[in-house]
Amino acid sequence: MLELQNPWWFGEPDRDWELFEKFAYKIRPKWLDELSLRPFSLNFVVGPRRVGKTVGIKLLIRGLLKKVETPYAVFYFSCDVLENHRELLGVLNDYLRLKKRKNVKTAFIFLDEVSLVEDWWRALKFLIDRGELRNDVVTVTGSISLALGRHFETFGGRRGEGKTIEVMPLSFHDYYSLFYDEFFPSKGVEVFENYLETGGYLAYLNGTLKVEELVGFLKADLNALDRSTDLARDVMGAILDKAPSPTSFNAIAKAVGVSPHTARDYVELFEAFHVLLQVLYLGGDGKVYPRKERKLILRDPLIVRAMELWTRRKTDRAVLYEWLVQEHLYRKFGEVFYYRNSYEVDAIAGNLRVEVKSGKKRGRYPRNVKVLEGSEVPEFLYGIV
Repeated sequence: MLELQNPWWFGEPDRDWELFEKFAYKIRPKWLDELSLRPFSLNFVVGPRRVGKTVGIKLLIRGLLKKVETPYAVFYFSCDVLENHRELLGVLNDYLRLKKRKNVKTAFIFLDEVSLVEDWWRALKFLIDRGELRNDVVTVTGSISLALGRHFETFGGRRGEGKTIEVMPLSFHDYYSLFYDEFFPSKGVEVFENYLETGGYLAYLNGTLKVEELVGFLKADLNALDRSTDLARDVMGAILDKAPSPTSFNAIAKAVGVSPHTARDYVELFEAFHVLLQVLYLGGDGKVYPRKERKLILRDPLIVRAMELWTRRKTDRAVLYEWLVQEHLYRKFGEVFYYRNSYEVDAIAGNLRVEVKSGKKRGRYPRNVKVLEGSEVPEFLYGIV
């Protein structure tokens, strides 16, 4: 099984390398440069399915093979064929024995889509505590946030120089750069219309992903966690019905007919799946109020289309504009909030306070609030790098 997933051991090309070269639209992911490649490191790479995590890892492997003394120093395994941590431990022990036979001093180990393997963290923790990986670099990827179940805390003090990277669909800036090197307003509007349709998924642009597949992946992940797909669909429907207004777990629970605890559980699951982001209220006193109503935003236009298909809802363009501004500011600053009193501010991040209008500007706002008309959104998003 190991040799099937590591064709470079035998001087053969990897299938993903060949597919990548055939893509009409391709880009080397920037997040590859953020990973730690110094032993010992335990990297976590999280993000939705088909966002490009596997292709990115394979491109990194292609580069590493030019630097290592032997191809056996690079090990890749797609964990979606495994059931539990015992099987994962067996796979890792098989590779470590091969590593020893080949006299590999430092290995680069990639475990892809590990998050659905039951108790996956136990296998890694066992080997790390025994010192079996002390000279290696281990990179783990997953479509469900690896923080689910407090797995990050499990590795406290055991990650060396490892980093945690969140991989999301392309930002509008990177998406636009697939077509043009310099920003022109007229082209920006044209490309933005495409972006609202395709989102930042390169796989969709290249014709290797369908919208309904995103729904299928989400339902499969929910089933793997023993959650109801029907209930999840109803919760998502309630979220779309209430957008873009702030809402509460109580309001969602009432709309669906479940307890607030259950509503919160499903909202947090959607967040762990990187489908949804919670935008909390920031008061005029500069304090965050987590008990106040929150805005629930979907994180990419193609995700929006998939959720519309699943719930049989339709999202207004004005909502998409607001969500994209909030998401892009979140990616840049690592947090985003909203404010509402006598006037509303859709997104507060860093030193920016932004209100998004789909049409012309109306009403008066403080001078420190940037009010965006719909036509100004593409250039604003392009400038967030």
